[in-house]
Amino acid sequence: MITVLKLGGELLEDAAAIDAAAAAIVRLAATGPLVVVHGGGRAIDAELRARGLEPRFVDGLRVTDSDALDAVVSVLAGRNNTALVAAIGAGGGRAVGLTGADGFIGRSKRVGMFTTVSGERVDLGLVGQPDATEVALLHSLTGLGYVPVVASVGVDATGKLLNVNADTLAGHLAAALRAHRFIVAGATAGVIGTDGQTVAHLTPEEIDRMTESGTAHSGMIAKLAACRRALDGGVVDIAIVSGRGVEDFADAKGTRIHVSASAAGRQS
Repeated sequence: MITVLKLGGELLEDAAAIDAAAAAIVRLAATGPLVVVHGGGRAIDAELRARGLEPRFVDGLRVTDSDALDAVVSVLAGRNNTALVAAIGAGGGRAVGLTGADGFIGRSKRVGMFTTVSGERVDLGLVGQPDATEVALLHSLTGLGYVPVVASVGVDATGKLLNVNADTLAGHLAAALRAHRFIVAGATAGVIGTDGQTVAHLTPEEIDRMTESGTAHSGMIAKLAACRRALDGGVVDIAIVSGRGVEDFADAKGTRIHVSASAAGRQS
């Protein structure tokens, strides 16, 4: 039973953080097949600013022109992915670095015009939405005992690279792989409610209400949408957790998302 782990870029900001994340990945991989998808949001922002460009976001999704895409590919497919794969290897794991272009595992269509939660229409630019994921390569690698580490760069049918939100890609892969478990690890301890406290449990209906009411905003919108995609794909064990200072992402504190027993039966 495969686990898909989405690792936020905020957990990969320096060598110590990468080593800590790698150690937790090695422990999690010891329990069964594992696929990792990672972002690199703050590192990409820093790279853009170093190039004299200002990052732009809409509902947690990066507005991406050709300059921004070049920064995304450089950071994600280059520095972050390679450093994480190396750290996993040094920690005793067996990892293989990939992007969505490898084996077309991140095949996507350009989003183009996007309707925000508030109803505004925005052109996201070179941003992709996974549409027909090929997961044979991931099954082959996990079957051989490797941990695929996927940078969230997508590719369209013509071979053009696209920026794909890491949460979005991870949720799509979890559904396509029919994963048993989907873990979204970031800097915050799960979903924060209106009282400022972590919500311990959420149902799919509560996810929809939080998104529609505006309770969820910014990056959490994409995270909840990814969880909803995984749920719709049959994944029944889903959590949004803090990945800071943990020994095992599966046991980290955060928000667990549950479906009813009858719904789980229909999805299996």
